[in-house]
Amino acid sequence: MVDVERFRVRLEKERELKRGLLQSLKNDITSVNLARQDSNVDDEHDPEGSTIAFELSQASALFEQSRVGLEQIEAALERITSGTYGTCLVCGAAIPEGRLEARPWTPYCVNHASGRA
Repeated sequence: MVDVERFRVRLEKERELKRGLLQSLKNDITSVNLARQDSNVDDEHDPEGSTIAFELSQASALFEQSRVGLEQIEAALERITSGTYGTCLVCGAAIPEGRLEARPWTPYCVNHASGRA
C-alpha cells in the first residue's frame, strides 16, 4: 500500500518549487525582452544579439518544461484527492512505490511509461 500522505506532502513541496521557478523564469524572460528592446534588433550583426536570443530561447524552453511539470504535479494531486493515485491510467495496475519515489507525479506503471515520461 502506497503512503499517499507522504507523496501528497512531497508533491505539494514540489508544486511550490515549480511555482517559484516559473515566476523566476517569467521575470528572466521579461528582463531579456527588455534588454532586447534596448539593443540593436539585428541579431545577426549585433554581437549581443545572438546572446540575447539564446538567453530568451533557453529561458522560454525552461519555462515551458516547468509549466508542463507543474501540470503533471497538479494532476497527481488531483488523483490523490480522487483516490486513484498510484494506479496506472492505462491498465489499472498499482504503480510500484519505487517508481513513485523517482517520479511521484507519474500516472503510468513501468510497462506503460515508455515514451510518456
